[in-house]
Amino acid sequence: MEEKNTNIEEQNVQAEEETKKPHKPFKRYIFIGIGLVLAAAAAYIIHDAIVYQTTDDAYVETTTVQVAPRVSGQIIESYVTDNQKVKEGDLVAKIDPADYEVALAQAEARYERILLDQKNAKANFKAMQTNIDVAKKDLDRYTNLYEKGAVSKQTLDAAQAKYDSAQANLTEAEEALLSKNGGKVADADLKEAKALRDKAKLNLDYTNIYAPQNGTVSSRRVEKGMYVNVGAPLFVIVPENVWIVANYKENQLRHMKPGQEVKIKIDTYPDHVFKGRVDSIQRASGAKSSMFPPENAVGSFVKIVQRIPVKIVFTEKIDSNEYNIVPGMSVVPKVKVK
Repeated sequence: MEEKNTNIEEQNVQAEEETKKPHKPFKRYIFIGIGLVLAAAAAYIIHDAIVYQTTDDAYVETTTVQVAPRVSGQIIESYVTDNQKVKEGDLVAKIDPADYEVALAQAEARYERILLDQKNAKANFKAMQTNIDVAKKDLDRYTNLYEKGAVSKQTLDAAQAKYDSAQANLTEAEEALLSKNGGKVADADLKEAKALRDKAKLNLDYTNIYAPQNGTVSSRRVEKGMYVNVGAPLFVIVPENVWIVANYKENQLRHMKPGQEVKIKIDTYPDHVFKGRVDSIQRASGAKSSMFPPENAVGSFVKIVQRIPVKIVFTEKIDSNEYNIVPGMSVVPKVKVK
C-alpha cells in the first residue's frame, strides 16, 4: 500500500514538472514571430532606402523684405509692433512732413512763376509779330507812294523807323523765349521746374511709409521720436510664403528631378507629415556658390562629397494658426525618387 502511494506521488511530481516546462512548439512560434518582424523591418528599411532619398541638412526658407525710408526725418508715428501681421499697403510709420511741405510749396511757386513768365513772353512775342507785320505793310505802301511822288521822304523815313523798331522789339521778344543755358528754349526751364516740383511732391508722399507686401513684422528697430536716414532699415517683413532648401549629397541626386513627391517632417511638429514636391535643383553646389569657393587645383586637395541645394515647395495649404512654420526651422524631407 505504501509503495502504491509512493508511485502515485512520484507520478504527480513528474506531471507537475512536465507542466512547468515550456512547450517546444510554442517557443518555436515565438522565434518565428520575432524573425518575421525583423524581416519586415529590414524589408521596410531596404524599400525606404531604395524608394526615398532623405537628409537632415534642410531648413525652412523664405525671402524677407527690409522696410526702409526713402527720405530722412523724425518719426512722428509708428503703427506696428513686434510680430504683428501686416498687409500690403498698410501705413506702418510716418515721418514729420513739415520740411517737405515747405519744399513742395517752394517748388510749386517756382514752377508757376516760370510758367507765367513763359506765357507772358509768348504773348509778347506774338504781339511783336503782329506789329512787325503792320509795320512791313506800311513800309511797303509808303515806299510805293514815295516812288510815285505821293508822299514825302520824311513820311517814308518815319515808316522805315517804325519797321526797324518793330523788328528790334520782335528780336527782343524772341530772346525772352530763350534761356541763357546753351541757347535752349525756355520750355527746358519749365520742364526742370516741373521735375523739381514732382520730386518735392514724391518726397512728401515718402514721409508715409507703407508695407510693401503681406507678412509679419520682425527685427523692429523703429520708435516714435527717432531720426531716420534714407535706406536705414526700420524692420523686416517675413512673408507667409515659405519653402524648403534641402542640401542633398551629390550621390543622392541620380534619380531626383523636379515634380517628385516629398514627405516633409518638421522638428517642431514631429507627429505630422507635410506634403510637398521638388521644385528645382540648383545648378551648382553650395560650396561653389559661397563667397570663397574651393580651389581644387592645389596640392592639398582632399575629395569631399559635395551637397547640392534642392528647393522643395509645399503642395498642401497650411493653416498658420495650427502650424507656425517660420524660416530657419529644421526639416527632414524624403523625396520619392522611384
